[in-house]
Amino acid sequence: MIRYLKTDPWKIIEEGFNPQHHQSSESIFSLGNGKFGQRANHEEKYSGKHLQGSYVAGVYYPDKTRVGWWKNGYPEYFAKVLNATAWSIIQVQVNGEELDLAVTPVKDFVRELDMQCGVLTRSFTACFANGVECKVTAQRFLSMHNENIAAIRYSITPLNASATITFHSKLDGVVKNHDANYDEFFWEYIHQESNQGVGSVVTRTKKTAFELAVAMCHDTQGVDWKSDDVAQAQVACTFEGTLAAGEEAVLFKYVGIENSLYQSKDKVNAVAHDHAAAARHQGYTALLQEHTAAWSRVWEMADIVIKGDDEAQQGIRFNIFHLNQTYTGKDARLNIGPKGFTGEKYGGSTYWDTEAYCIPFYMATKNQEVARQLLNYRHVQLERAIENAAKLGFKHGAALYPMVTMNGEECHNEWEITFEEIHRNGAIAYAIYNYTRYTGDASYVMEKGWEVLLGIARFWAQRVHWSANKGMYVMHGVTGPNEYENNVNNNWYTSYIAVWCLKYTASILDQMKVQDEAAFADGCHKWQLDWPQESAQWQDIIQKMYLPQQEGTSIFLQQDGFLDKVLMPASELDSAERPINQHWSWDRILRSCFIKQADVLQGIYFFEEDFDLATIKANFDFYEPMTVHESSLSPCVHSILAAQLGYEEKAVEMYMRTSRLDLDDYNHEAHEGLHITSMAGTWMAVVQGFGGMRVKGDTLTFRPMLPQQWESYQFRVNHRGVIKEVTVNREGVVFSDRVAVE
Repeated sequence: MIRYLKTDPWKIIEEGFNPQHHQSSESIFSLGNGKFGQRANHEEKYSGKHLQGSYVAGVYYPDKTRVGWWKNGYPEYFAKVLNATAWSIIQVQVNGEELDLAVTPVKDFVRELDMQCGVLTRSFTACFANGVECKVTAQRFLSMHNENIAAIRYSITPLNASATITFHSKLDGVVKNHDANYDEFFWEYIHQESNQGVGSVVTRTKKTAFELAVAMCHDTQGVDWKSDDVAQAQVACTFEGTLAAGEEAVLFKYVGIENSLYQSKDKVNAVAHDHAAAARHQGYTALLQEHTAAWSRVWEMADIVIKGDDEAQQGIRFNIFHLNQTYTGKDARLNIGPKGFTGEKYGGSTYWDTEAYCIPFYMATKNQEVARQLLNYRHVQLERAIENAAKLGFKHGAALYPMVTMNGEECHNEWEITFEEIHRNGAIAYAIYNYTRYTGDASYVMEKGWEVLLGIARFWAQRVHWSANKGMYVMHGVTGPNEYENNVNNNWYTSYIAVWCLKYTASILDQMKVQDEAAFADGCHKWQLDWPQESAQWQDIIQKMYLPQQEGTSIFLQQDGFLDKVLMPASELDSAERPINQHWSWDRILRSCFIKQADVLQGIYFFEEDFDLATIKANFDFYEPMTVHESSLSPCVHSILAAQLGYEEKAVEMYMRTSRLDLDDYNHEAHEGLHITSMAGTWMAVVQGFGGMRVKGDTLTFRPMLPQQWESYQFRVNHRGVIKEVTVNREGVVFSDRVAVE
């Protein structure tokens, strides 16, 4: 762990500026509003090590694949979320000397993220070499009320002498992705303009031809407009004034953003200007009030209140905050990137994390339409999933959804992931089941979801093969959720979810046939479905699928040969070698017994109703000690199962690890961006773990436990239009219901 942030129930606070922590802080203090977002870069110049990052949802670039050895079936590109025009830049000079926190000494530095209001504030005293000391305060937000607007209030006050203060407010479209495979620029420069403090930059992505316009305008106090400067894809507006000691110079910067996903290309610049001008007309205070009110509405439904443990409270709110500023559900073309707007690793694309971890959060804290949007995202991309499978030799409408995608096309190029981590198909099918079970809305699966299920089932039916030796169906050459095992045979989780998918799809198709025989016949014609023949094939696989299990026990084997490894608990590892993925060679990791994330336990979590408590306990006790939790997706599943088993200490340990994964930087990688999708698992750890929430038929059931160090906790869930509030304290459990208001 790396701990340098203060504990506070509603705020993330950094006291004192340490350049070694700066890139992690840029991630942790990031802001977003579902449509665009930004790392917490300093407004003023910073010549130290940092990752400049401004990102726009849905705007991407197909960066040419870079691999050491090309394999048939590899995608030609890896889709990258784009580092876009930097809009928060306000360079500062005091008596001609530039403010640069890598050079200028500062004291009383405080960086604060107010999660309740969605506002980032920094304050410090800068001690210039020319002898002037100045108080600096910067505040910014990305409006949750109007997703095209951001605003900054930047002030500087000379403390010990009069001084000439100069602000250079900039838009910089000359930006490059930190993770570009071939060090290329992904943007073309289309237009730039600036006139008396009003400016804009328009850029266009190469290949994909998205156009992005960023406009700015200003209000000032204590300084006046001086000049405009225009260069290729860059504009700057300069403001200057001379202030006595104690006088404050303030620059209000209003930013409007628009892109060609929402406007025609000939209008994006004008519309961006309109956004910025409207923000300036409304004024900073009124904009902030609207923004704060929007966050208040979010927290009204999504907040989890934990009393008696401020670290636990801060952790869950941090996760809920970032989930809500990453995805709002307003656009079915968008999804939840694993780093959100906080960094570039993993390309910002869509993974199976959405279906396995995020949908439960959005189903329960929003209305069901938000979760349905996420399901629609995959239905729209079904044809691409069929194309992806065809590239690997699958036929007859078999669908393999991509491990990584922006538009439905696979764009991941590590062979053990692209070709083998096929369990992702199962998570997508499970999400349809989970949505239908939770919401009671069967219309999606009957109208659209069955087509997705059919494509996935056909994939599984072709992916298994008959073993004459075993007299059973087997599945070779796969990688399960535990990526510390590659190219294994008969991964229990993958095989189990494949069988479940066949069963579930068959049940849905049988229901369709009964409910609307004519529609079923039309569907059979559309997808060339010979239901008697295919259903018979599926049933044969269901009945004869090989699922590895330790003889004489109820322990499901992660894959063939797992018991041949040297089995030892992770507690025996030298702490200096953790995380092992940063200290060990890959072949050593693959030969070890150590588990990156829940694998068998992931399947038990999904399908716990299939297993008795003794079986769950046996598998948890066997696998958890060997799990190093070096995937962000691991601790939440362990926390939920530990709570179910009554392992309170382990449940709390795993909850704290998932809720504070980035705040305390458990895996030493916060500088690359936050683990957005696993944050939904943190919510699940409270609601499904400690709260024990389960769906039984049409009813929600709860089996709460209260950790000893907590005084109480409270959460709300929206279930079929009724908001259920659950409060757990030492006196017992209190339930209350009210009708949801859309």
